[in-house]
Amino acid sequence: MLLPYFQAIESGPIGATIRDSLWLFPFVEAFHLLALAVIGGAVLLVDFRLLGLGLKRQPVAELARDTQPWLIGSLLFMIASGVPLFMSEAIKCYYSFAFWTKMTALALAIAYTFTIRRRVTLADEARISPAVARAVGAISILLWSTVGWGGRWIGFS
Repeated sequence: MLLPYFQAIESGPIGATIRDSLWLFPFVEAFHLLALAVIGGAVLLVDFRLLGLGLKRQPVAELARDTQPWLIGSLLFMIASGVPLFMSEAIKCYYSFAFWTKMTALALAIAYTFTIRRRVTLADEARISPAVARAVGAISILLWSTVGWGGRWIGFS
C-alpha cells in the first residue's frame, strides 16, 4: 500500500543526490547522530534527576526548562537531517523492521516527552511521588533509547 510512495521518494532528486554522492550521506548522518547525542544529553539530565541519580540540588522544573531549548532544537535538527537520509534509502526503510520500530518509538517518545513527562517535570515536586517520578524517567529513557537503537539497527539491516 505504501510501497509506491516509498519508491517515488527514493527515486526523487534528493534521494538520488544523497545516494549517488560519496560523501553526502555520511556528512548528513554525522549531523543526525550529533543531534541524537544532544537529545540524549537533554533527556538524560532530566530523566536521571527524576530517577534520583543526580543534580539533586536543582529543581526538576528548572532543569527541564533549562534543557528544553536543547531538546527542541536538536529534535528539529534530527528530523531535518533524518528526512534526507530516509529519502536516499526509502525502499530499504519500507522493508526494515528497525525503521518502523524507530519511527514508532520516535512518535511515542515525542508525544510522551511533551505530555506526560512535561506535566511531571513542571509540577510541584512535593505533589509527585518519587515512584511516579522514577517511572516517568525510566519510561522516557526506554523510549528514547529505542529510537537510538532502532536507528543504529537500520544501518545493519
